[in-house]
Amino acid sequence: MRHLVVTPNRIASDIDSLLNSFFNVPSRENYLDADFMPRVNIEETKDNVSLTFELPGMEKDNIKIMVKDDVLTVAGERKSFDEQKDDAFVRREIYSGKFSRSFTLPDTIDPDAVSADYKNGLLLVKLGKKEEVKPREIEVKVS
Repeated sequence: MRHLVVTPNRIASDIDSLLNSFFNVPSRENYLDADFMPRVNIEETKDNVSLTFELPGMEKDNIKIMVKDDVLTVAGERKSFDEQKDDAFVRREIYSGKFSRSFTLPDTIDPDAVSADYKNGLLLVKLGKKEEVKPREIEVKVS
């Protein structure tokens, strides 16, 4: 009898692939020049698409957001936590350095309706949908 082994990394990888295919995101291999790649949640409502990036320990001024040619790019740099040079790390899991994530926007997104808010280590980027693609409710008249 064969058993299917599903690890948390495998599940995360599968979900990441699904979300990336929705937004036409390049594969992880394209990020090899970055020091780390922050996690992102993507949500869609009738009015917008929201991307929430996990960026703890970063300063707001070290985060750059740009929309050009229907591509959203979020880039930045987290400074190293190496304050004391005398101590050696036993284990190091907190990434520092540069990152860049780019997403090809669907044609339903209005590139002029982008807003961002950074609070408690989470960057929320809201992408407004074009008015013509938002669902409309039609009033039914009784005659």
